[in-house]
Amino acid sequence: MENQQPSKKKTAGRWKLFAILAVCASPLIGSYVAYYVIKPGGRTNYGDILDPRRYPMPALQSTSLDGKPVGLDAYKGKWIMLQTDGGACDKPCQTKLFEMRQLRLTQGKEMERVERVWLITDQAPLDTVLIKEYDGTRMLRARPEAVRKWLPVEIGTAVADHLYLIDPRGNLMMRFPKDADPNKIKKDLGKLLRASSIG
Repeated sequence: MENQQPSKKKTAGRWKLFAILAVCASPLIGSYVAYYVIKPGGRTNYGDILDPRRYPMPALQSTSLDGKPVGLDAYKGKWIMLQTDGGACDKPCQTKLFEMRQLRLTQGKEMERVERVWLITDQAPLDTVLIKEYDGTRMLRARPEAVRKWLPVEIGTAVADHLYLIDPRGNLMMRFPKDADPNKIKKDLGKLLRASSIG
């Protein structure tokens, strides 16, 4: 009987120790389960996050409209909203130009941290009305094969279907879907500008 009591005490002590360890470890275990299994609320960003190591900014041998060499690296230090289309600029192209302009304006005092770039992938002449209407958008001509090789697309889409975002260090870091919702892009851009001290 005397030997049984210390044994019972040992067992009870072990259970108490396990209970304390379980209580202490439960927040950690819970966070792992939530992050890797449950993922409450899903992702918070609208655009697709891209791995910048896979898409370094290339030398596109791009030029300004008057033929002078101008690379995208000329705009490093700012956030770059990027679109690519032919010079004829059909309705979807004009929609993206409009949305880029409005998205920049909606950032208020932060808008000076954002540049808009249109990579024109052919030699078609641009409508002078379009140039005036979107004054402030950097319009560069670039080789279409170099652009296609660099910019990733969703399955079933083309490079011209997307808007892209480049960070101030020159890293391609986000792609927005075809026919993207500008209000959701605005939220992503606003969050990035608030969270980042660069650019």
